[in-house]
Amino acid sequence: MSRYRYYSYFPKSQARQAKGGIKAQSKRGAFGTSWWAKRWIEVLESFNIGARLGRGRSYARKGQVLSINIEKGSITAKVQGSRSRPYQVRIKVKTLTKNNWAKLGKSLTKQAIFAAKLLAGQMPDNIEEAFKNTGLSLFPNKRGDLKTDCSCPDWSNPCKHIAAVYYLIGEEFNRDPFLIFKLRGMERKDLISLVGGDSKKTHITAATKIQEDHPAQTEPLASDPEQFWGKTGKYNSDFGEVRIPPVSAALPKQLHSFPFWRGKENFLPAMEEIYQTASQLGMDIFLKLIL
Repeated sequence: MSRYRYYSYFPKSQARQAKGGIKAQSKRGAFGTSWWAKRWIEVLESFNIGARLGRGRSYARKGQVLSINIEKGSITAKVQGSRSRPYQVRIKVKTLTKNNWAKLGKSLTKQAIFAAKLLAGQMPDNIEEAFKNTGLSLFPNKRGDLKTDCSCPDWSNPCKHIAAVYYLIGEEFNRDPFLIFKLRGMERKDLISLVGGDSKKTHITAATKIQEDHPAQTEPLASDPEQFWGKTGKYNSDFGEVRIPPVSAALPKQLHSFPFWRGKENFLPAMEEIYQTASQLGMDIFLKLIL
């Protein structure tokens, strides 16, 4: 990390208020609920940087991180600190070679469940074992696998600005588990192709079974185009069953969370409340019309 060549004490500084920054979706507690997000956070917390972890969490929740860009093997970000110019954060993750990915692909295709879950957009619980069996690691686990740098004057590496970015990346892993593969050098489409193999049809069938066991929240849609788009024509008193949808905001929920959400409120809970209010209002208007 680029630092001044002395280890003087830096008093606790007050960060400037950031506008339009990326705010963590979790208000308190862990930044990731999935096991792979937790594993990522464990790597950061293993550095034992003391109070800087707490400040990093605070920065992530306050929206001090202005931007995050993820590429193969690297993360670049801007974080608003106490100075007028945002600090530049760089996190480099060692990528795996083509030969390593080829060996891993053979290991993954030996068990259909690996391919099935990956094809269904899920992270297999024991995928780390497949990496270990080929002498590899999914997550950075040794010196050289992970390098961090920040333009701030703090001598600690990682500093609170790096920690803030790291926490937000961990939270993003909940939405997109394929990001960890990208950081290790493999895009999602290439990974799917790697694990598909000759038995792709079987894997897709297994993936379909997984989706059936864990269905997304949906609501039935009208098959008639005019009814779907609301073009019902003349007034018709025979409306059939009219009810508030059992699943609120079912369609937005299928989109899942947006990457690095910048709003003051979480997207899905906000949309769910809007849908509930609009549904009740629509029902009230309908009842007034027919009564």
